[in-house]
Amino acid sequence: MIQFLFTKCKTGNNDLETNHFILIHGGGFGAWCWYKTIALLEEDGFKVTAIDLAGCGINSCNINSIASLSQYVKPLTDVLEKLPTGEKVILVGHDFGGASMLTNGQSTLDMFSLQAGQSDLMRKTQIFIYTNGSEHPPTGIDLDKSLLKDLLFNQSPSKDVALASVSMRSIPFAPFLEKLCLSDGNYGSVRRFYIETLDDNAIPLALQENMINSSPPEKVYRLKGADHAPFFSKPQALQKLLLEIARIKASHR
Repeated sequence: MIQFLFTKCKTGNNDLETNHFILIHGGGFGAWCWYKTIALLEEDGFKVTAIDLAGCGINSCNINSIASLSQYVKPLTDVLEKLPTGEKVILVGHDFGGASMLTNGQSTLDMFSLQAGQSDLMRKTQIFIYTNGSEHPPTGIDLDKSLLKDLLFNQSPSKDVALASVSMRSIPFAPFLEKLCLSDGNYGSVRRFYIETLDDNAIPLALQENMINSSPPEKVYRLKGADHAPFFSKPQALQKLLLEIARIKASHR
């Protein structure tokens, strides 16, 4: 599942309205997971920024100390706040990094609860971390490395599965609980697009379509043969869709 928060401005680069992609990884991943996408987009002349969210990739924050969504995404908001005045970008969010498909008042945990009964594999893969003791809520989630391929990388090359197995980190739990406050004036003004990953074992297609129906984006694309990590399993096809979205004309609404 890949989601887009899509805003654009004139840059003068090949008549595109923006040439800057910001890539936001999902839970447990880091900027490293986009290495194929970064190379492909840069070869096409785009500017690409890949973010390590707090406690992810090479970010040194202890995930068990992350108490809010704003703390988790601070590396992203820091980058956005430093953009030149008037510059807009295409945000590409994967998995938990693409919380753009939630509705007002909904948390990521609420969204995943809709999957109840659909994925025993997801439940078996999750290992909860209780840094503050079992009488308190979890502080993080680990993923059973022996089940990663079946859950996340069922269509991905073995070398990428190996990379992920040594690079993925624990996922902070508190941001999953936080209910979003979304307004029509801010959130509602941003164009959104969605790419369905049709062979995704972690976020089954039924759940993806539930999110789409609950919070319809401007357009939905479908990526055949893509598992939960399309940047590994279908990098060229993903790149083509990114280019197609980048070429969409500005909205007149």
